[in-house]
Amino acid sequence: MEPIEMNKYLSKMTIRMGAGIFLGSMVGFGYYYFIGCDSGTCAITSNPINSMIYGTVMGIILFWPTNQKKEKS
Repeated sequence: MEPIEMNKYLSKMTIRMGAGIFLGSMVGFGYYYFIGCDSGTCAITSNPINSMIYGTVMGIILFWPTNQKKEKS
């Protein structure tokens, strides 16, 4: 790859990963806030930090960039 193409790829990848981290953490917090466990016995949903970390990991997994090429028809 040429340097210009690599910079475009890295900027797209950075934006995509940042979106995954942000959206995942917000979904994790939303899950804690609206559905969470009040008794404190649930390991993930009884604490907002744990919910946000779990959501962030899920967001990273969902938004992870792939190298699949699209076929032109």
